[in-house]
Amino acid sequence: MQKNKIIVRLTLVMVAIISIYSCVEPDVSSESGYSEWLSGGSQTVFDNGAGAFSSAFPNLTEARESVHEIGDIAFEQTFVSAPALINPGLGPIFNNVSCTSCHINDGRGKPPVNGEQIASLLIRLSIPGTDAHGGPNPAPGFGGQLQQRGIFGISPEALLKIDYTEQQYSFANGETYTLRTPAYTLQSPYIPLPADLMISPRIAPPVFGLGLLEAVDEADILALADVDDVNDDGISGKPNYAWNIVEGKKTLGKFGWKAANPSILQQSAAAYNEDIGITSFVFPHESSVNQSQYDAREDEYEISDSLLHAVTFYIRTLAVPARRNADNVMVLQGKKLFTEAKCAACHVPRLRTKVDVAFPEISNQVIFPYTDMLVHDMGAALADNRPDNDATGQEWRTAPLWGIGLTRVVNGHQNFLHDGRARTLLEAIMWHGGEAEASKEFVRTLSAADRDALVKFLESL
Repeated sequence: MQKNKIIVRLTLVMVAIISIYSCVEPDVSSESGYSEWLSGGSQTVFDNGAGAFSSAFPNLTEARESVHEIGDIAFEQTFVSAPALINPGLGPIFNNVSCTSCHINDGRGKPPVNGEQIASLLIRLSIPGTDAHGGPNPAPGFGGQLQQRGIFGISPEALLKIDYTEQQYSFANGETYTLRTPAYTLQSPYIPLPADLMISPRIAPPVFGLGLLEAVDEADILALADVDDVNDDGISGKPNYAWNIVEGKKTLGKFGWKAANPSILQQSAAAYNEDIGITSFVFPHESSVNQSQYDAREDEYEISDSLLHAVTFYIRTLAVPARRNADNVMVLQGKKLFTEAKCAACHVPRLRTKVDVAFPEISNQVIFPYTDMLVHDMGAALADNRPDNDATGQEWRTAPLWGIGLTRVVNGHQNFLHDGRARTLLEAIMWHGGEAEASKEFVRTLSAADRDALVKFLESL
């Protein structure tokens, strides 16, 4: 009987291996000794479908996988207003009712279209100056984020209207392309808006692979910085430091569109607090505190410490989908152009995680996220003109590119950049300015075939 069980298990393993390698043929003969097909190192999964961003690390222990599953369930839970037997605590003002409502399939959000309600785009708010820790100065009566929804009987802070203006541009060969510029208007505010209000739109970013990025050593990230552009290549990425609530000091920011969050735990707790109105040990007060919507009840935390840590662990252990078609001739040509355009100066292909004996799944992994995790000046056209800690109003964190080619499959759209204004990967490239101006101009002068190859390369990531 035992022998039969062993044979069955070995058969299942062989079937799994055959299934994986019948879909792709990874090239493991690179000079580095590591395969670019394996974007997440050993935490890579071979899933090209709608669930490509939602797989757990493939080699979690049974105990860790259990915690991941608990976090997964919580990530999908819908909150309701109190009193309620299950998931009470929504609001009193909020943006959405669950984590997955913004991060659909653990992927990328988009701006609303055709009268849709805002679901996966939010608006950061502040006024000139800084808070006690050097971060953005909250707007009086509105705080640091617009909440456009309220529970029954509670007024939302304001409603959001987006208008687009389209303008036509030309490639060097005479072909044209169109970019759309969004304009944001806050309507029907519950109290008058501050005259000097600054706003910054942000779509929900993908959440897979964040545990691997968190595990990249700070020293390695700082080694990529060149604040004064000493090497005179026009690229001057810099780190952003933000207040770490748990540690009680400023630490390196790694997450968010301006790298203004130092950890997955703080990022998760902030999303619960600002987006849903859920308190925790990290953010014990409602986002509406000191506003008329505040219920003035100092209840116990609306998400327990253990559940918040489980959600954090879930995000930390989401695997990265493997490359597709990495050995395709057109993809290889696009990769060459990506390097020649100096895109890789910011979208650094390869990083390594630090050694972590307590968490061997993320320890010492060679990964291919295509980011330096620094902030860069992206020019006036993309500026939100709202400083965020050490990041200026024109600086944005280099977005990781891994998995970007699966956006349409997973999320059903191709909206890119911090506010989703770009409707294709090529549009996203042509929005680049500032430190990336020369790279954009390089792409503008390419032939149509070479532009297609560049996009094909990005779609393989």
